[in-house]
Amino acid sequence: MKIDPQNRADLSAQIAQAIRDAIVSGDLIVDERLPSEAELADQFEVSRPTVREALKRLAAQSLIRTQRGATGGAFVNRLSFEDAYSQQITTSTLLLSMNAVSFDTACEARFALERACAALAAQRRTADQLATMRAEIHRQAQPGLTDEAFCASDVNFHRALVDGAGNPVLSYQLAGAVEAMQPLMNMITFTARSREEIITLHNRIADALEKRDGSEVDATLVELENYTRKLARDVAQKWRKPA
Repeated sequence: MKIDPQNRADLSAQIAQAIRDAIVSGDLIVDERLPSEAELADQFEVSRPTVREALKRLAAQSLIRTQRGATGGAFVNRLSFEDAYSQQITTSTLLLSMNAVSFDTACEARFALERACAALAAQRRTADQLATMRAEIHRQAQPGLTDEAFCASDVNFHRALVDGAGNPVLSYQLAGAVEAMQPLMNMITFTARSREEIITLHNRIADALEKRDGSEVDATLVELENYTRKLARDVAQKWRKPA
């Protein structure tokens, strides 16, 4: 592992990247103990605080874990899909907010990805996942439910659909789509939407999953996408009207 001391980039970031590359390439394997701070400082010809900062970066990405005691130190972590979900969601949210992605673009991507799960979810969904979706539909119908709580329930419903595909790679990839794009879309459309309409569509999706009818799930997701796009257009038109 090497860094370029002439590079103006942060030395701790360079060290973190070098160690990350070694983990990704397999030069450092899961549960392997990294050299000590002193050894890494000698290897990279930097101070121990610089090494310590690099290790903090790697720990924040869940790539390493630290243990105290005589047998402690920094070890390569076994990263799970669940551990990586929050990073995926954060990255997706930042990309959408910082790059001014249009509503239509986000909506198209989010539903295209979710529809990719429809057939698999119809085949593989579990009774617990279906029960989660039914419970969220029941929650959405409660009088007095706040917009924030309705939005959270909406996300939970669609996450159960995605997870119903029984594919952790798809669930990871869609974590950002559902938990980043869905709240952003809800923020724009919540003033115009009909909860009753959304609940009706959610019920149709759950019914189709119960019957293991992937085509009906897909068709209903298309209807939900069209309804969501219409809401966004209505809201935008309202904003454009002169006071």
